[in-house]
Amino acid sequence: MKQIITKTKIKVPFYDLDPMNIVWHGNYIKYLEEARCDFFSKLKYTYDDMYNDGIMYPIAKMDLKYIKSAKFGEELTVECILKELEPAIIIKYNIYSNDEKILSANTMQMSVSVKDGSTLYNAPKKLIKAIEDYNE
Repeated sequence: MKQIITKTKIKVPFYDLDPMNIVWHGNYIKYLEEARCDFFSKLKYTYDDMYNDGIMYPIAKMDLKYIKSAKFGEELTVECILKELEPAIIIKYNIYSNDEKILSANTMQMSVSVKDGSTLYNAPKKLIKAIEDYNE
């Protein structure tokens, strides 16, 4: 499988802060989701495309390691690295602030049929082609 790495910029908004004026830990999950959507958009095979093909990819597992807190106004870079495609999509993430890693994470997404909710163990052909065709 071809290795794909994408980067997404996110500027920390005020409303993501907790009472200690740092990003509330749960908001990093939102940043991962934003980067993951951007990842699939860059592949030119989005969640809408998947759904239209009768497939959903819900998160089945997520691991996060918090290293350092982000603050209001910081520009973060979220790096997505495709690690596996079948039987599940596994993506590794690194979040950086000024080239300093502040979080690392992994997600596993299982392919599920929109029609009946059954687990699918093969990636859709259009997703495989999108990965093969991807150029940075």
